[in-house]
Amino acid sequence: MLDLFTQSTPAFVAVVFAFALIIGSFLNVVIYRLPIMMEREWREHCEELQKTPPERELPSGRFDLIVPQSSCPSCGQPIQAWQNIPVISYLLLSGQCAKCKESISARYPLVEVLAAVLAALCAWHFGAGWEAAMAIVLTLMLVPISMIDADTQLIPDSIVLPLLWIGLLMSLFHPVAGSDTLFIAPRDAIVGAVAGYLSLWTVYQLFKLITGKEGMGYGDFKLLAALGAWLGWQQLPLIILMSAVVGALVGLSMMAFRNHDRSVPIPFGPYLAAAGWITMLWGDAIKNAYLDLML
Repeated sequence: MLDLFTQSTPAFVAVVFAFALIIGSFLNVVIYRLPIMMEREWREHCEELQKTPPERELPSGRFDLIVPQSSCPSCGQPIQAWQNIPVISYLLLSGQCAKCKESISARYPLVEVLAAVLAALCAWHFGAGWEAAMAIVLTLMLVPISMIDADTQLIPDSIVLPLLWIGLLMSLFHPVAGSDTLFIAPRDAIVGAVAGYLSLWTVYQLFKLITGKEGMGYGDFKLLAALGAWLGWQQLPLIILMSAVVGALVGLSMMAFRNHDRSVPIPFGPYLAAAGWITMLWGDAIKNAYLDLML
């Protein structure tokens, strides 16, 4: 099977696309349930919070990524297996609940398609092999990190810390000869993780010292540390530059055209994730093109 994929890149890309489409359906569960699981855990360990009226009612009983069965958020009707086929079920149901006919957010199929397209691009870029497999792992972990941060301004440790450790462990498989590989040297991975965390931590402390406000969260530090562990310290300037520029443009656009309140923070995680993913695939090409243009 591996020989077939090695000889036929389109076949490998097609299989990865279908697989990631299925995983994308599970990522929707992660994006919705993980923040609720985190909030429930915080309430259980915080007596003061238990004494205050909750901002929203949380599900009772067991609630994790497996149980309970997925259901319509409007009427609570359990979603059957045939209604949970990625993208296809959404189209067959015309974007509505089979029972109450309430509209289903288009974000569910969009997340599935996004995960599939990004994973397929990794498969196409790296070809069949361990590099593609690990690039797909990184991609499928960055998607829920970005969506959860966009929704809640939280980056769950339960995703970002394993991502960091996987990046460090990957460096143990760095080849002795040749550097054109996703598996970077251990020294680069360790320095990348440390530099990634400290760079944003330093910006955070300086911003807080000057303005008295917190400019970003600790989850952003951990995410950049994870990207540094995966891609090496050499790629950090490009990741920071791209994410900062895009984040600033989006923030200014929201304030100019959507009357976004300046006191409401804009999540930075999605921009870090997007910049890291682009750097993983085309970082060296972007830097070389920039140097050729400037020199």
